Parts: sequence; C-alpha cells; structure tokens
Amino acid sequence: MAMLPIRRASRLASREQSWDPFAQMRELLQSEPTELLRGLAAGGREGWTLAPDFDVKETQDAYVFKADMPGIKQEDVEISVTGQRLTVSGRREEEKLDEGERYFTYERGYGSFARTFTVPEGVDLDNVNAELKEGVLTLRIPKRPELKSKRIPIGSGEAKGKA
Repeated sequence: MAMLPIRRASRLASREQSWDPFAQMRELLQSEPTELLRGLAAGGREGWTLAPDFDVKETQDAYVFKADMPGIKQEDVEISVTGQRLTVSGRREEEKLDEGERYFTYERGYGSFARTFTVPEGVDLDNVNAELKEGVLTLRIPKRPELKSKRIPIGSGEAKGKA
C-alpha cells in the first residue's frame, strides 16, 4: 500500500500552529498521483489496463458512438451485436521495453478491453457502419424508418370530412 506523507508537529510548536489543510493539500499535489494509485493496484503497473472512453449521441436518423483508440490497429478491434447489446472489444499490445533505456514515466494503457452498450429498440442492427480513422472509432447505428418520429401538425380542431 502506498504511504502518504504524514506531518508530525514538533513539541515546540505552539497551539496556534495547528493542522493546516491547505499545507496538506499542497504536499499531496506535489506528489505523483498515478504513482500513489499504482501502489494500490494489484500487481502495480501490471494491474493497469486500457479502457477507451466513448461518446454516444442520438441524431435524427441514427445513434453515433465514438471512441478514442490511439495506437490500436483495425484488426485488433472486434464489434459484435447480440440481441440489443452492442459490444466493442479490442487489444493494444505493450511496447517492448529495452533494458538499456531509461523511462521517466510510463503511463499509457495497454491490454484488452471490452465495452457493452444496450441499444434501444427500433435500430437497424443489420446496417451498422464502423470506421477506425486517425485513432477514433466511429459506429453509426441507423434507426429503422418506420420508427422515426414524425411531426404531427396541429389542426383547427374541426373534424375532417364534415361539411
């Protein structure tokens, strides 16, 4: 477990020099937070995995999913649909660490990942379009035409067909 710095007041300190939360915060901010977290992760650095972030939005005719996947090759990404569940999984291999090189920080994620989303009913899962371009995965899931919302005009309140 990572050791947090503990400040002990000297015996000569006056009562006016009590615990200062701002000083404690400055000490924590000067430390490297990822190092503190790595110490808590099982196995240290090996406990870290890749987890791409997704943006999901609804347009008039589709649902659009976007994920940042820098350094991931197209052949290392798999997209599958089971019922109403869309799963995006993949892998980014760890770069080879050479013995003679010295790293000052090692923070990029690697390993396997999988994200699953439940898509709403009324989408056309047979026509999903996927593209991985410049490190961004874009999935476009079109809505079925018969389930798109329609605008209904408001009439004058008179029944049609009456004379």
